[in-house]
Amino acid sequence: MPSPTITNSALEKFLQQPNIDGSPAWEFIQGHPQQKPMPSLFHSRLQRNLVNKINSQSKAYEAIQELRCIVPPLSPVPDIAIVKNDRLGNEDGPLQGAPDWLIEIRSPDQSTLDLQNTILHCLSNGTQLAWLIDIQRQQIWVWEHQELPLIYSGTDTLPTLDNISNLTVELIITMTQQR
Repeated sequence: MPSPTITNSALEKFLQQPNIDGSPAWEFIQGHPQQKPMPSLFHSRLQRNLVNKINSQSKAYEAIQELRCIVPPLSPVPDIAIVKNDRLGNEDGPLQGAPDWLIEIRSPDQSTLDLQNTILHCLSNGTQLAWLIDIQRQQIWVWEHQELPLIYSGTDTLPTLDNISNLTVELIITMTQQR
């Protein structure tokens, strides 16, 4: 798959900054650098446990935490990027293009609109599936391809890639408590 060429000079300038991959990472969204919020305990546990769950069930995809993606003119760093193995090369660096499946975990002080705009941009550039997890509301917004989002809760089974099974909203929310 050919890598998209970065044509936006503001994005190029942003990507040359030395501190963008510090913790928490910086993203380039809507033409401006924005630092991601520092994750909470529940956010961090959910991120780790969900990556482990997906990777234990999938042979065709790899789930990766905080992987910088270059999707001109944006450079998002999804909480979890799930990428088909044949798209991951042997060289270190950001993912050129949108992840196949992206998962964002909304922090209380994070703009839902900004997250949705990033998700929509990725969906229009190749992302097949996107989740926006709201721990506080115990809901997950799900976009498939470029369809309108559906909101899942409780025992609803979530759509996945690669036939990953038995992921419900309840299970995802309990991952915030798993050590």
